[in-house]
Amino acid sequence: MTAEKTIVCRCEEVTLGTIQDTVQTYCCSSREVKLRTRAGMGYCGGRTCRHVIDRVVAEITKEPIKDEVQLSYRSPIRPATFAVLGGGKHDNES
Repeated sequence: MTAEKTIVCRCEEVTLGTIQDTVQTYCCSSREVKLRTRAGMGYCGGRTCRHVIDRVVAEITKEPIKDEVQLSYRSPIRPATFAVLGGGKHDNES
């Protein structure tokens, strides 16, 4: 397997080659790579791939990684009531 075919974002199946091509074509930041390729937008919310994407962008653009341009991620969670946690009825049940 070549480096270009290495999968960086497992959730969205985005390869290293796709990320590199996107950065070189559009001269974009990590956030723009995320929006153009969906890398970091899968079930994990970027927890497994965001650091790799940030490093690839930094290497190609020769810019240091800054906190404000790093990918943000959101955990795949949603609020639950104490009733649900205690085994009671769900909110949408009557």
